[in-house]
Amino acid sequence: MPRAIKAAVCEGNGAPPRIETLQLDDPASDELVIEVAAAGICHTDLGIAQWSQEPRVFGHEGAGTIVEMGDSVTGFSIGDRVVATFGFCGSCSVCSAGRPAYCMDGIALNIESQRACDRPALTRPDGSVVGGAFFQQSCFASHALVTERNIVKIPDGLSFVNAAPLGCGIQTGAGAVFNQLDIKAEQPIVIIGCGTVGLAAMMAAKIIGCDPIIGVDLEDNRLKLAREYGATHTLDGAAEDLSGAIKEITSGGAAAVLDAAGTQHTFEQSLHALRPGGTLGTLTLPGEFDEPIKHPGGILFLTTKIVGVIEGDSVPDKFLPQLIKHFEDGHMPFDRLIETFPFEQIADAFEAMHTKRAIKPVLTFGA
Repeated sequence: MPRAIKAAVCEGNGAPPRIETLQLDDPASDELVIEVAAAGICHTDLGIAQWSQEPRVFGHEGAGTIVEMGDSVTGFSIGDRVVATFGFCGSCSVCSAGRPAYCMDGIALNIESQRACDRPALTRPDGSVVGGAFFQQSCFASHALVTERNIVKIPDGLSFVNAAPLGCGIQTGAGAVFNQLDIKAEQPIVIIGCGTVGLAAMMAAKIIGCDPIIGVDLEDNRLKLAREYGATHTLDGAAEDLSGAIKEITSGGAAAVLDAAGTQHTFEQSLHALRPGGTLGTLTLPGEFDEPIKHPGGILFLTTKIVGVIEGDSVPDKFLPQLIKHFEDGHMPFDRLIETFPFEQIADAFEAMHTKRAIKPVLTFGA
């Protein structure tokens, strides 16, 4: 029997979320229902809410307790504490090669919110459909449907509030450094954009032993945080000759740059800041997705590597436990980035994220 739940619905075209009572579909054979205890808010939630034209429930950093399971689920039990992350099919050639973040069905399962059973996850009492299964969870709700592939068990000592951001933001930034940028101890790294992703990357760079670690942002308070989290140098992102300042600090260029800002200025300055053979990791590129990107060209462009960062190229059931261990050991104190909001104040949390007043808003549910 479908269950009545409370969910935050964004009507479309950037309308703020409003809490409604919806019907959550029964789990398919490989799905589970979690009672959500905490849910992180990510820029992806805000961004897609701006251009989506249909009512949808967002949220892709959920943590909670399993309360119902499909009949083919074997690796979990009712009552397990879990964190939910991105969806993936688990069977395509890319997933089989150990890169589920780049699943061939990744867009359909995450951005387009398609369920394998092809039933709507969420409906209103009148029967009209509300988009659910966002990143195979839509966790801005009291309960969420997930798959057995996109949840990871968490230890009893880890709070749901601290677990939730592991689902996307923390694993994306840390994974970029640990898994993708080919950076080593004593090599220089630059991190542009000191939000959740950038600061997670900074913590990972410190663990590796990169030196120098250069943080770049437009906000003084975030540059201050960067220094607390491991940056040896900080620079104003609006500087006209940003790459020149980086080359001076690094004696010729960085081994890697992570550009979490995605502007034309930061993209070009990142390329200029790299030493030959260096790697640029980017979460987003300037302009529209389907438009060509202006780049410097020539030898500069040919001697660098550009890597698209999606979820830090994580294999969640292996990588998230590693991040939890770093957190428990005190090496990744990302809990200091979190500001909690009651679920009922989700619109305020969206605004705090949009205005950069909060770095990582996390919604809390219940008492």
